[in-house]
Amino acid sequence: MLTVDFSRFPLAAGDRVLDLGCGAGRHAFECYRRGAQVVALDQNGEEIREVAKWFAAMKEAGEAPAGATATAMEGDALNLPFPDDSFDVVIISEVMEHIPDDKGVLAEMVRVLKPGGRIAVTVPRYGPEKVCWALSDAYHEVEGGHIRIYKADELLGKMRQAGLKPYGTHHAHALHAPYWWLKCAFGVDNDQALPVKAYHKLLVWDIMKKPALTRITEQLLNPVVGKSFVAYATKPHAPKVDA
Repeated sequence: MLTVDFSRFPLAAGDRVLDLGCGAGRHAFECYRRGAQVVALDQNGEEIREVAKWFAAMKEAGEAPAGATATAMEGDALNLPFPDDSFDVVIISEVMEHIPDDKGVLAEMVRVLKPGGRIAVTVPRYGPEKVCWALSDAYHEVEGGHIRIYKADELLGKMRQAGLKPYGTHHAHALHAPYWWLKCAFGVDNDQALPVKAYHKLLVWDIMKKPALTRITEQLLNPVVGKSFVAYATKPHAPKVDA
């Protein structure tokens, strides 16, 4: 399940990509399939080890084209172990809402992104996220949980302050918003509640089968209740200085 829309965020074979806070690796895997040179970075060592196993399995199965590379590594988003201007593309999906120093993370991403490079940022959308917070304190008052809710203009403003030039936005995962409302209403750790189990089955079916009805329904609902807000931006080239 991808949050970044690669039809709006073009990726070329050979692009050097950083998936920052990669989690289980969903965007890193897609970039690898598209022929990129991928670095998947996360502070969670257990998840990174799983991502590395999947990279190896994908290579063995021939899922990535010739020339594509993939590396999984532990790292700190506030102190990235890369030189300036290292990547053509940076993706950070559903991460910034967890990090107290979000401006510091943006600064690091801009530092390692090449001039002319592209960045995709996704965060929980303000409206659906406010419902989750209202329904359940446990949803956000946990270690490593969500510490803020972004309004779209706030996130775009911070991206501009970091030196980025936003060029597009959209919302995603409308069908997932009600699932999280149910989780919050019945208990975020209570996966056995009948409404939660039933809706989870629907989501799994939708992800696996991709039926036209639910795809069209979600596209229509995304502008209204899309669970995620997605913003795309570029890093401008530095202005030329006359000799």
